[in-house]
Amino acid sequence: MASDPLAVITRYYDGCSTGDVDLMLETLHPDVVHYFLAPNVGSAPVAGAEHLARYWRKVARMIGARWVVDHCLAGPDEAVIEWTMFWRPPEAGERVATRGAEWFTFTGGLIREIRSYYQQQPQTTELDGFPYAERGYSIAAAEHSALHPAPGVTR
Repeated sequence: MASDPLAVITRYYDGCSTGDVDLMLETLHPDVVHYFLAPNVGSAPVAGAEHLARYWRKVARMIGARWVVDHCLAGPDEAVIEWTMFWRPPEAGERVATRGAEWFTFTGGLIREIRSYYQQQPQTTELDGFPYAERGYSIAAAEHSALHPAPGVTR
């Protein structure tokens, strides 16, 4: 298992996007806690690796989510990322992008804590005027970034 924080995080999100519980478990500390920004739906913390992995499998199936890591600042035991979740709101026909940021802590190379900052709305939410494509971030026509390749592509 890679101990590079970016590699661990992108692997975690690949598991989230595909609903692969075993892949997520390879990246999660058994006592992981994921905190969410309120008042999003489902903003209560999710604790435990198995619980968190099954939670994301359910979410990915319900809304067709794909998470992409767009930017990362990492040290040995912490990382902060910007990400995009492409998904389909139940009340809308087309996919939208939710942009957010998360703070990760690691223990023994595994994700121990996630603090998530975003507002999930049924329309695309992002920084007004920010040059996402020019900076290598994911965009609607390309659900991958310079840091997080499309499925089946290695970096």
